[in-house]
Amino acid sequence: MGVNGARRDEPREIRVEIGELALNGFSVDPERVTDAFEHELTRLIRTHGVPLASDGAVAVDALTDLPPLPAGLTARSLGQELARAVHEGLSGHGEVTR
Repeated sequence: MGVNGARRDEPREIRVEIGELALNGFSVDPERVTDAFEHELTRLIRTHGVPLASDGAVAVDALTDLPPLPAGLTARSLGQELARAVHEGLSGHGEVTR
């Protein structure tokens, strides 16, 4: 065990920077989508970690081949689904460009 009960092999800080969320084909408030996205991605990372970063720091330029999202979602649902898709990509699913 490490400091404050954390396992030594677990990172103490995870930073995810996303330059842009493109919402083509959706008519929702982008700020509400962003808020829901950030909240859900934070929850998923706290709960499940980031498997691609298990061996140390990792930089990912792009995640592709993520599942399509249905039109007509609310801003909150769209943000949550986007976060789940991104977390899936960070978990090793989808195509990663480094």
